[in-house]
Amino acid sequence: MTDTERVALVTGGIQGLGAAAAKALEDAGFRVAVTHLGGGARADRFARDTGLPVFEWDVANRAACRDGIARIEDRLGPIDVLVNNAGVNRDVMFHEMEDADWDAVIDVDLGGVFNMTRPVMPGMRARGYGRIINISSVNAARGQAGQTNYCAAKAGVEGFTRALARESAGKGITVNAIAPGYADTDMVAQVPDEIMDRIIGQVPMGRLADPGEVGRCVRFLASEDAAFITGATLPVNGGLRMG
Repeated sequence: MTDTERVALVTGGIQGLGAAAAKALEDAGFRVAVTHLGGGARADRFARDTGLPVFEWDVANRAACRDGIARIEDRLGPIDVLVNNAGVNRDVMFHEMEDADWDAVIDVDLGGVFNMTRPVMPGMRARGYGRIINISSVNAARGQAGQTNYCAAKAGVEGFTRALARESAGKGITVNAIAPGYADTDMVAQVPDEIMDRIIGQVPMGRLADPGEVGRCVRFLASEDAAFITGATLPVNGGLRMG
């Protein structure tokens, strides 16, 4: 089967890194679907501009994930590539963090990876092919004040990636993560200028990532060129963290 016959699903795919991943996969010939939650007019605009099918559900809702994946597979066919990109952040210093701040980030950023991956895994194993690509963060390994919830979730994603890669390698399934640094997205654009100047000052390459640079890394890990890469976390951070 060629990439033009394979189906790829990108969660949180109507904006930012998710949209860049979806477009990169489409450019490579994959049949791409994306999910969102509460995208409203933005989701409608994305669907209209790209022609890609857009589905709405909360990745923190396990039953919704099972049902949504079934709907996509009924429409497009079995999912061969899953990009777990959907995420939220609730940044606050730990001593001020509310239960809801912790739960929201863990449930979406880590729980959502389980909820989305578990339903597609039996089919991938039966077919002897699959690509799971999990979007982590440079801060999973680097740490960041005010992000204990986010860093814990993303570190969990990387551990999940390595363990599932070991379980799945013999079945023709690769499981990898990408750990972006700070990228030029709408979310990052909300950071105050003085803080952003300090962030960019720490990046050896002296700039933010373009979302397309992350999208092309997703495309690579989904391709046959990456067939012998599994259990890896690919850093895309301009040198913010090395090693």
